[in-house]
Amino acid sequence: MTILETSRLLIRKYTAGDKDVEDLHSILGDATTMSFWPAPFTEEQTKSWLQRNLESYENHGFGRWGMVLKETGGLIGDIGFMRAELDSRIENDLGYIIFAPFWGRDLATEAASACLSYGFHTLGMTRVCANMPVDHHASRRVAEKIGMVCEKQYMNTRNRNKWTYLYSKSRPVG
Repeated sequence: MTILETSRLLIRKYTAGDKDVEDLHSILGDATTMSFWPAPFTEEQTKSWLQRNLESYENHGFGRWGMVLKETGGLIGDIGFMRAELDSRIENDLGYIIFAPFWGRDLATEAASACLSYGFHTLGMTRVCANMPVDHHASRRVAEKIGMVCEKQYMNTRNRNKWTYLYSKSRPVG
């Protein structure tokens, strides 16, 4: 089920099928793509990630979604919202993971911008955050390009005790 469409992307819900597990694992299991995470995902971790998002769809009406390149019809990333604890506060966390062969094409910015608008205008969120290790310059640029502001830096115990930036944006008034 398609949630959003941009000029180059379809953003859709995951399904419980083997194809989504296989396609998603090729991304989340890739060492380069996951270089800012504690480690690439095992197949079991990918299945758990997918299941957690399917449950989030039911419980919150949103989750992380598959990012499909229209040109090829292939899954090239993972994007969307999770309710997450960020520096001891529960937030609407906008996350984006792009398969490394597709880096540098502004696809994350295109998708994140569409998701941010969807979060504010369709889901009624009043605040959205994004977090990334301080050395993940590309992720920081995406957050900045979509109008998020760096709120603070904190020690992220969920990611190898790495210093992490917390970016945020509040829903525009009016």
